[in-house]
Amino acid sequence: MSEKISDISVLVAEDEKQILDPMVEYLQLFFEHVYTAKDGLNAFRIYENKKPDIIISDIHMPHMDGLSMIEKIRKKDKKTKIIITTAHSEKEKLMQAIELHLVKYLIKPVQSDLLKELLLSLVDELRQNTDRVDLKEGYFWDSSKKLLFHDDDEVGLKEKEKKVLDLLCAHANQTVSVFDIYNHLYEDQPEREFSSNSITSLMKRIRPKLPADTISTVYGVGYVLYTK
Repeated sequence: MSEKISDISVLVAEDEKQILDPMVEYLQLFFEHVYTAKDGLNAFRIYENKKPDIIISDIHMPHMDGLSMIEKIRKKDKKTKIIITTAHSEKEKLMQAIELHLVKYLIKPVQSDLLKELLLSLVDELRQNTDRVDLKEGYFWDSSKKLLFHDDDEVGLKEKEKKVLDLLCAHANQTVSVFDIYNHLYEDQPEREFSSNSITSLMKRIRPKLPADTISTVYGVGYVLYTK
């Protein structure tokens, strides 16, 4: 593989250093972003912070075991791809956790070729995800994570900027009125007085973070986000 995969990130949760280090070293041959955790609690914190696309987790870890961590994730996230690594003796226990929507379980020691084949198939699946809105010049919006990327690096946005961009991407290549944008931004403040100037100022801040002519003004009406 000539270029590393940079738009899909992986988190490896494993408390045994002799297993973790070689796996991470192997994964870094293919993936730009590989995160590591040596216990379930730290893994969950990294998940909340980094929102990895794929998680590879051992079952037995200190502070929080793998299945408890996954159960916690699955309460609000059914989309992240999760692979469990397990010993033969744990197979029966793992089968009891089938409702956790695991992608697959791999028996230790994990075969590198099998892991690579599985991960690359997940990369293809994730890239076909309808949550991704491709914009111009390598930019794309991830509507599930509410994040903007350019060449797979995150573009920093403030919360209101994210909210507006999410609305425009949901109606890409269509005119979205200033009133709809304003109501979407301040849906929790229905008594707030309408101001078109606040939307104009917000658009001025968003535009430089996107390719030229991505967002066009429809004078007297609203804005259009173009994907082509």
